[in-house]
Amino acid sequence: MPRHHFSPQLYQSAAPFSHYVEHGSVGYTAGIIGQRRDTGELVSDDVSEQCDTMLTNLQILLDEQGLSLSNLLRTTVYLTDYQDFEAINDVYARRLQEPYPVRTTVQVVALPLGAKVQIDAVVAVP
Repeated sequence: MPRHHFSPQLYQSAAPFSHYVEHGSVGYTAGIIGQRRDTGELVSDDVSEQCDTMLTNLQILLDEQGLSLSNLLRTTVYLTDYQDFEAINDVYARRLQEPYPVRTTVQVVALPLGAKVQIDAVVAVP
């Protein structure tokens, strides 16, 4: 039976979704953006700051499950402008450790709240 979790530490959206679902030895996160946890607004218009906050929010969610960024198996990074790819890579490489999880990066037309970057993840649950 899947276990669903809506984080009390992340922004309390009224949208109908869970932040995290665990089934067996695999966990799945919802899309996470560089959103302030108190107001729900984007942390800034800067893609690097959004990416850093996005990864902090992901880390908070994983911490609540007794997991860490080292449990990441796969991430999908969505960005609205592929010219931000290098800036996102810089933050990603600084925040995550080798060996890095498998990653797919996709350019999209738009993201929630006008975010420039979003991540979702699949994690190993020991």
